[in-house]
Amino acid sequence: MGNLEIVYEDDWLIVVNKPSGLLSISTGKDGEETVCSLLNDYTRVFIVHRLDRDTSGLLLFAKDFQTKEMLQDNWNEVVLERKYIALLEGHIDSSEGWIETWLRDNPKSTKVQCRAYEGNVDSERLEENGWKFASSHCQTLKEGKIDGQTYTMVEFELETGRKNQIRVQAQWIGHPVAGDKKYGARTNPLGRLALHARTLSFIHPHTGKTLSFTSRLPKGFRF
Repeated sequence: MGNLEIVYEDDWLIVVNKPSGLLSISTGKDGEETVCSLLNDYTRVFIVHRLDRDTSGLLLFAKDFQTKEMLQDNWNEVVLERKYIALLEGHIDSSEGWIETWLRDNPKSTKVQCRAYEGNVDSERLEENGWKFASSHCQTLKEGKIDGQTYTMVEFELETGRKNQIRVQAQWIGHPVAGDKKYGARTNPLGRLALHARTLSFIHPHTGKTLSFTSRLPKGFRF
């Protein structure tokens, strides 16, 4: 299946390591190669969640509709850990912290809008006029240079899973993900979006066991 690596498989689930540049699911264009199309040539699958085309890393699929619904209907309880590694442009002073914002799809473009979140009461986090609360925990891992430019490797752990969440919030703090021209990046040292879904931990919907996976970092992330 080309660069698509199967990390785990049983009677109900399949976990793959998606390469950058491959869609999770079709956008409707004829002959479009996607993770779903590649897997469906191997075994029937149902998509549970997605990664952006240019994001690499761990992606979970169900093998039947019931399992898909069990996972999606209880996503916040089933998923225990989702961690991403990103190379952000520039030096970051803080070693760790939270980014909390409101995000909203812009109906006039393909970009996601971002604005400040103030408050800590759960009732204040309710969706309003399309704005959804988004929260990410960040921890800087190390700093290095590529072609003379400074980058900071940051681990993002998602509390929420909004569209383009990490990419938009990285731009919001003034340190876009390298290679992300859409959200303000000025450099592209890896020739791709420098974002990788590295860790996925969840409770198996049928066995109740906790499954945890960590994928290797792609070439170029290890400076």
